[in-house]
Amino acid sequence: MTKPSLPDLLHAAVTAVGGTERPGQVAMAEAVAEAVDEQSHLLVQAGTGTGKSLGYLVPALAHGMGAPPARGSEGRGRVVVATATLALQRQLVERDLPRTVETLHPLLRRRPEFAMLKGRSNYLCLHRLHEGVPQEEEDGLFDVFEQATPTSKLGKDLLRLRDWADETETGDRDALTPGVSDKAWGQVSVSSRECLGASKCAYGAECFAEAARERAKLADVVVTNHALLAIDAIEGAPVLPQHEVLIIDEAHELVSRVTGVATGELTPGQVNRAVRRAAKLVNEKAADQLQTASETFERLMELALPGRLEEIPEDLGYCLMALRDAARTVISALGSTRDKSVQDEDAVRKQALAAVENVHAVAERIANGSEYDVVWYERHDRFGASLRVAPLSVSGLLREKLFDDRSVTLTSATLKLGGDFNGVAASLGLAPEGTEGEDVPPWKGLDVGSPFDYSKQGILYVAKHLAQPGREGSRTDMLDELTELIEAAGGRTLGLFSSMRAAQAAAEELRGRLDLPILLQGEETLGELIRTFAEDARTCLFGTLSLWQGVDVPGPNCQLVVMDRVPFPRPDDPLMSARQKAVEEAGGNGFMAVAATHAALLMAQGAGRLVRATGDRGVVAVLDPRVERARYGSFLRKSMPEFWYTTDRNQVRRSLAAIDAAATAAESPQAAEAKPEA
Repeated sequence: MTKPSLPDLLHAAVTAVGGTERPGQVAMAEAVAEAVDEQSHLLVQAGTGTGKSLGYLVPALAHGMGAPPARGSEGRGRVVVATATLALQRQLVERDLPRTVETLHPLLRRRPEFAMLKGRSNYLCLHRLHEGVPQEEEDGLFDVFEQATPTSKLGKDLLRLRDWADETETGDRDALTPGVSDKAWGQVSVSSRECLGASKCAYGAECFAEAARERAKLADVVVTNHALLAIDAIEGAPVLPQHEVLIIDEAHELVSRVTGVATGELTPGQVNRAVRRAAKLVNEKAADQLQTASETFERLMELALPGRLEEIPEDLGYCLMALRDAARTVISALGSTRDKSVQDEDAVRKQALAAVENVHAVAERIANGSEYDVVWYERHDRFGASLRVAPLSVSGLLREKLFDDRSVTLTSATLKLGGDFNGVAASLGLAPEGTEGEDVPPWKGLDVGSPFDYSKQGILYVAKHLAQPGREGSRTDMLDELTELIEAAGGRTLGLFSSMRAAQAAAEELRGRLDLPILLQGEETLGELIRTFAEDARTCLFGTLSLWQGVDVPGPNCQLVVMDRVPFPRPDDPLMSARQKAVEEAGGNGFMAVAATHAALLMAQGAGRLVRATGDRGVVAVLDPRVERARYGSFLRKSMPEFWYTTDRNQVRRSLAAIDAAATAAESPQAAEAKPEA
């Protein structure tokens, strides 16, 4: 039997999921196959509707099936797919992979195995469930399951979790429908640091997290998330099974997720919890030393003002060294002291050790100082002050850890910013495309386009007549423009705002001006808001960052996407401003490399909300004249889909009215006849 060709395999897989083959999908599959075979790296921009999941799954599976089975062969042929969102993980594991595997089985003559792997805290912990959470002194000595009344929300969640534990096969939080609160889940889960370890735990043989890891070791394809990929790279202890091929979907999110994992934080509450957890397990002298350091830290944090600390103040430096030394003393003492009054001592000790080790690690990192770290104070209205530290850049880490000994494919609908891949590549630690040399991972960039005809399906409108937005104050002219656009569109509007304050102000003002339902992020769960928006054509949905990337509403109910201003990072964002300054000191253009690139990525994602299917029509309106007037405006426009471009406000209103009339006619011919001409 001859080996099936890649086009034959792709055709079979696409047919199995009820899709249609796209030229871009074929080009992507061929490029992924070439990168995998050559053990090289690939950046692929694949627009919405390309079918990129199959574009990388089919060639990866075909390669894996040509190698010896992954099990027992040090990961040869194994593929790891890392995604940013739960929605895509579910789509891969519940839809794309089962159908693809079933279809390719007779062609490949072997059935590829696949598995999902997440961080330990995503799985129900049977030890926590049955033995309870180690309690701290002021919490009272009670079993949280007994203490929570059955009629309370927490009590109902906990009782449901206890029942669910008897029937679930995976223990995966995301398999629990409906979900439970973070507080309830916290009672039945542990972090990797708090885990006793399978060999020491009475429930180790039944552990859901351990079972997931074992399934991953035997699988040909492992689906995970960016955070676990980052932990695997940063912490040095392998979490993922060995693999030969790594595919990173939603790759525009990777740098942000890796930065999040590499960020450390200290808060007074967190340090106090560490003190309480350790107090009963160490001698009085060690406990008092940590308590004193904790109290000093709390007093300092009461006076902390938000902003970057380019140098560590002397009093903070002494405090951090005291915290570090006290935490180290407690960690040593935890290994030898026993308190017979403590029940389930192993679990209590492990939880205390995890809390104190975190305090020690972050205090030591900040106290030691590094030119490669950024340190700053943050202050939150609800949670108070925190001290944070993050890497100035993760590009070196990614270059060293990501592109070694495996083929890496990174894909997203938005990887080309300003017309090329080099900006995103630089953030990943890659040299400009085509650069050669030792220690320079070779890579290629490929834009496979989109099945959508953006120039005919959408308009990009920039309101160049508006005043340039300032840092503060209301934008009356912008609100007037927004009102006119929504009226012309008959609702059907997704409003993307650069801040929650701006979204709230616009919603409040327009609710008084328009006889249309206006939904606001935060007033209901995001899922419920999107569902309501998708069901009612007259409805508008206003919100901020998560809406720029998280809304998928094909059809006529989203025909106008509005951005209130260019979403540059806040000028007082410590990490972004530090990164911008570092680029400038190295002789580069910090504004373009950091601020403009950040804005371009968000605008590309936001504009992508408009056209989600071949029949979609509409307008992306940017109510910020800088996109037309400023020198960086062309860079921002090149980063978005190639819509027909205009600054003519009257033309756009006429187009929106015509699109609304066509959609209304399709929904109800009678309503269209009754509607006055626009």
